[in-house]
Amino acid sequence: MHNEVKNYYGKVLQESEDLQTDACATDEVIPDFVKSALANIHDEVLKRYYGCGLVLPQSLKGKRILDLGCGAGRDCYALAQMVGEEGEVIGVDMTDEQLAVANQHIEYHREKFGYQKANTVFKKGYIERLNELDLADNSIDIIVSNCVINLCPDKENVLKEAYRVLKPGGELYFSDVYADRRIPQHLVSDPVLYGECLGGALYWNDFIQLSQNVGFADPRLVKDRRLGINNDAVAEKVGHIAFYSATYRLFKTDELERTREDYGQTVTYLGGVEHHSCQLVLDKHYAFKKGATTPVCGNTYRILKSSRFAENFEFSGDFSEHKGMSLVGDTAIPFDENSQPTTGGCC
Repeated sequence: MHNEVKNYYGKVLQESEDLQTDACATDEVIPDFVKSALANIHDEVLKRYYGCGLVLPQSLKGKRILDLGCGAGRDCYALAQMVGEEGEVIGVDMTDEQLAVANQHIEYHREKFGYQKANTVFKKGYIERLNELDLADNSIDIIVSNCVINLCPDKENVLKEAYRVLKPGGELYFSDVYADRRIPQHLVSDPVLYGECLGGALYWNDFIQLSQNVGFADPRLVKDRRLGINNDAVAEKVGHIAFYSATYRLFKTDELERTREDYGQTVTYLGGVEHHSCQLVLDKHYAFKKGATTPVCGNTYRILKSSRFAENFEFSGDFSEHKGMSLVGDTAIPFDENSQPTTGGCC
């Protein structure tokens, strides 16, 4: 399957318009500061974009970021502007043709960003075998990935390796394609469906269980959308299977519970996160307005307190009294077309 994917993304696809479905496409409203960053990226890099989401988590200045399946480097070069010259972005991909484009334009982007030294580096390798790329334990602040993990046949090891290289309090923030049921093997083996990010899509509940088993105890859904299958031949193959593009964030935080429990705790957002000074969206259930005191479950309390967001919050309460299961963040079927997340800040 690795060879099929390399061929599809290295030779069959030459630009975004070559895709046969909208699975590997982004329909989100792009904030102005992101539009400005994308305007600085070389056209050859932009036209080879095959992502399904906007993988730009908040508070990136000075951070070390790893992009799993970076392709031609669009997200890397956008993130390179967010982390600043003191930060670093590492892209990993297995496709020679994609990496050739990414590497060709390193100097172009260094000059465009006005940096003395390039803060991007690209490595050839497999995202489930990061141990082969000299990426040390607890060395990465944030991992991103944009519609790539579904293309990997060993998704468990992708998540294990991500957990290994993340610093405590770090996160895996990624967009990918999921299905509402397990994909039959004959569809998984179809090279076009696999290349279009459908054949390798995980059943959402299998993804939740897999994440929890490797250490990411409380996966957080940020946003999702139902995919349209506009290609008749593809639609006939997949039949009644529903596919979703979804963005999750998985935090490497100790002592998280697999269920969200109420301990009577609250947090108050103090502001200070660039581009999100009025409101900080954590996930589909939690959007913190500046100055407002918000009740949170114990997991959210721990996530915020152990992460890079800790300095932006005031915390109240402890774990001395358990009050039952939290009513925020139902863990039933996560994807709901009628309930979309609040995004962005107010200023």
